[in-house]
Amino acid sequence: MAPSPTPAPSRPSSPRMHRAGLWLALFVACCVASGVLNYWHMPAGGFIGPMLVGIAFGIGGSGLRLPRRCFKLGQGTVGVLIAHAMTMSVLMTILDGWLVMLLATAITLLLSLLVGIVLVRYGGLPGSTAAWGTTPGAAAAMVAMAEEREDTDPRIVAAMQYVRVVCVVLVGALVSHWLGVSDTPSRSGGGFPDNLAGTVDLAITLAVIVGGVWLCDRRLPAGALLGPMLIGTVLHLAGWATLSMPAPLLMLAYGFIGVYVGLRFDRDALATVARSLGKMVMASIVLIGLCALSALLMVGLMDTSFITAYLATSPGGLDSMTIIAIDTHADLGLVVALQTLRLFTVVLIGPAMARFIARFAPSANTS
Repeated sequence: MAPSPTPAPSRPSSPRMHRAGLWLALFVACCVASGVLNYWHMPAGGFIGPMLVGIAFGIGGSGLRLPRRCFKLGQGTVGVLIAHAMTMSVLMTILDGWLVMLLATAITLLLSLLVGIVLVRYGGLPGSTAAWGTTPGAAAAMVAMAEEREDTDPRIVAAMQYVRVVCVVLVGALVSHWLGVSDTPSRSGGGFPDNLAGTVDLAITLAVIVGGVWLCDRRLPAGALLGPMLIGTVLHLAGWATLSMPAPLLMLAYGFIGVYVGLRFDRDALATVARSLGKMVMASIVLIGLCALSALLMVGLMDTSFITAYLATSPGGLDSMTIIAIDTHADLGLVVALQTLRLFTVVLIGPAMARFIARFAPSANTS
């Protein structure tokens, strides 16, 4: 009697197919999260939803990493959106309030320095690494500079920086929501253009985004955002071009930024800082609260709204605060100007601040 044929073993699913499935699941989850937050009228829901989804996938061990160029192009899109909203009156307001903005920047940096010293002293993290992780603002720049140092773990620095970014974004959105600020977009169009003139405007806008990122990334702090913003502002104010910002393009940009930030939270990085995670979150909340108090001073000095002063002084990233400012109809020019001023200041004095903060680490933990 002939032996029965052995059934062929089932072929395991291709790793490429599995990865494609993860990306599809990530995309669907981002769409759902953004839709739910927008339905609840949460400011910057198109950014916060993908960020939270990215955190879940990163901690869940998906192993996904959004290409850095997508993140840069997302920043460039936000930069052009800022340029689209710029007017001469906004620029004059910024020029008139430069002294107050310097004062607000100094206060924010001083508060960040004090909170950083406390966290380094009692947070249980290596001194030099913790110092770079607590340096305020310019998260991507701080991580990049930390990667160039032999005595610093850039993974921990990235985790510390982005923990603060997440706290700032979530608290900022909640504050805006509690204040009853409308999140109805007013500086973006509807869908993609359906006529030749609109198509030309969109092509020019995309050229400004790509060209600005290519020219200014790595040449300026946050160059991927500031480059397209500066080029777009010149073209817009001079009347040389009409910038087109359809809503689908904005949502894609918000999603790129949110997912990129969220996926930075992987298991390895969080396992390294797990013991100090609560202290890091608490330090971020304390810093946010102190900056909110400084915003009250700014309200009186500059005759602006609290939400504008709050977003301008928040120790978050320029891109994330800009997104919330756009959705809450805050004074975009003031928010961008103050955040940009602090960004350049931190990039210039960040290494000195990190070295100063590291001095306060316990001797047993100092790298």
